Amino acid sequence: MKPFATPSRSFLCVRHGLTDWNRQGRFQGRTDISLNDEGISQAQAAAWRLRNVQFDTVVSSPLIRAVKTAEIIAAASGKTIAIDAGLIECDFGSFEGRPISEVMDEHGITAVEALATILPADGEPWASVSVRSLHCVGQWLDRHPQATILFVCHDAVMQSMSEALCRSWFENRHGTPFRFARTGASWTLEEL
Repeated sequence: MKPFATPSRSFLCVRHGLTDWNRQGRFQGRTDISLNDEGISQAQAAAWRLRNVQFDTVVSSPLIRAVKTAEIIAAASGKTIAIDAGLIECDFGSFEGRPISEVMDEHGITAVEALATILPADGEPWASVSVRSLHCVGQWLDRHPQATILFVCHDAVMQSMSEALCRSWFENRHGTPFRFARTGASWTLEEL
């Protein structure tokens, strides 16, 4: 596995709004589940929080929960949306649809971060999530050197990028915008 590419500059990210599977605590991965009513409200709240934040375009994962969140934010801000499969959620393979707490119990895991170490062989390796997503982000930033870009994606994508860039996981609530901020060679994560 090649190492991840570090993006050239800061960028914005937001996790999609809530789905029924999120509410039930299930691995969702690439299963294409729609936002529920609370998720739509969270996407609207994200748009409200972003009303005074300058950004030029919205790039979304192709999964419907991310696209709907991106559409709500883009409509409120008058921005365009692009879809990029590089932002798609981790493929959790045979874990998809299973309760996260059940899998954690089976493997004796108490910290969510440890799930990255026991992903099934029929899914996507954890290391490839950050390589793929940071490559995607880097390409968008390089193609649009003057633009501030908002990426709408998923928890595992954002956690993998945070782990790679900031060396930590974080509390990633649905519909909460963050800035991955680069200062020299250092990265921090700031809630907006």
